[in-house]
Amino acid sequence: MTQPPRTSPVPPPSPSPRSSSRPSPGGDGAGVRPRRARAEDLPAIVAMLADDPLGARRENPDDPAPYRDAFERIAADPAQSLLVAEREADGKVVGTLQLTVIPGLSRCGSDRALIEAVRVHASERGSGLGTRLVEWAIAEARRRGCAMVQLTSDAAREDAHRFYERLGFVPSHVGFKLPL
Repeated sequence: MTQPPRTSPVPPPSPSPRSSSRPSPGGDGAGVRPRRARAEDLPAIVAMLADDPLGARRENPDDPAPYRDAFERIAADPAQSLLVAEREADGKVVGTLQLTVIPGLSRCGSDRALIEAVRVHASERGSGLGTRLVEWAIAEARRRGCAMVQLTSDAAREDAHRFYERLGFVPSHVGFKLPL
């Protein structure tokens, strides 16, 4: 399998053909465009990370320093893609996710992609934007030559589990974490 060079910057995936600037009554997340996150997007991204019961306990939007440091590391790493969904009508950041490409020896030396921190602003939930974000991530993983895309979801996020299963993800593994 031919792998793209690891030193080249990765453009955000192209919007799906369904994308338009008009609202979509069908709930397909239209009217937004994906792009790479910029430093000025951090307050909106962190607010979305903190906007649920789990995130409220582990995020600290009042202290931007660790998020700026993390953003700089992510932006400098060609294996990372931190995407935002920007509403075309007003430029507001209404969704985000992080995609990491992981080289591996298993599966005949295949790369895999890891999707993390999928968040949709409360005003856009149910609009189809979450589906669009994950579709963009899958398309980018394919473009980068990954053989698989995977994600984890907190055991308490049962609605998210149903969402990922509707998108074709299979709950095939049990995850373990050890706080350091």
